[in-house]
Amino acid sequence: MQLLLIRHGQTQRAESDHGPADPPLTDAGTVQAQLLADWLARNERIGALYVSPLQRARQTALPLAERLGQEPIVVPELAEFDATSSSYIPMEELRATGHPRLRAMVEGRWEEFGSAVSPERFRQSVVSTLDTVAAAHPGQTVAVVCHGAVINAYLGAVIGSPRLLWFEPRYTSLHRVLVSSSGVRAVESVNELPHLDPHQVGRPR
Repeated sequence: MQLLLIRHGQTQRAESDHGPADPPLTDAGTVQAQLLADWLARNERIGALYVSPLQRARQTALPLAERLGQEPIVVPELAEFDATSSSYIPMEELRATGHPRLRAMVEGRWEEFGSAVSPERFRQSVVSTLDTVAAAHPGQTVAVVCHGAVINAYLGAVIGSPRLLWFEPRYTSLHRVLVSSSGVRAVESVNELPHLDPHQVGRPR
């Protein structure tokens, strides 16, 4: 089977005084989600659609769910590691401003900005959850709309990366993992963005 891991679209900056921040997509992120849905509906046979409970992931999955006529399966364990944080700062802003949160993220000091889970526990949960999803859909392609660290954690476990955050998934990027019937996993591709290239109408088979 094939796991098609998808990062959510561009997301608004957000701060909350009344609990965790759960921001929506930007206008650009909404367009990205629609382009993603159009491309996947034309080029992939998706047997099931899973999604993180966070708003930015659900909004990214919505156009695809409508095109497929499928109800997304919401899985709490697919939420981002900082889902309990009272603020969300897009990665491009963290880089541009040299925000200390970026270094804390990379170094695994997640408790400094409100994360309720350690990097080790997060990776274990992600791997267990996605392995369970894969086992439930033999022979199918399953789309999973989630988050950058979720994708980092799973792909990193497959290739044996000692770092949890080892690369940056782009907005609405596709990441393919092949999983055999015996549970052997292999990363097929990383950071595909064919839906954002108007000159590419499909992926070679």
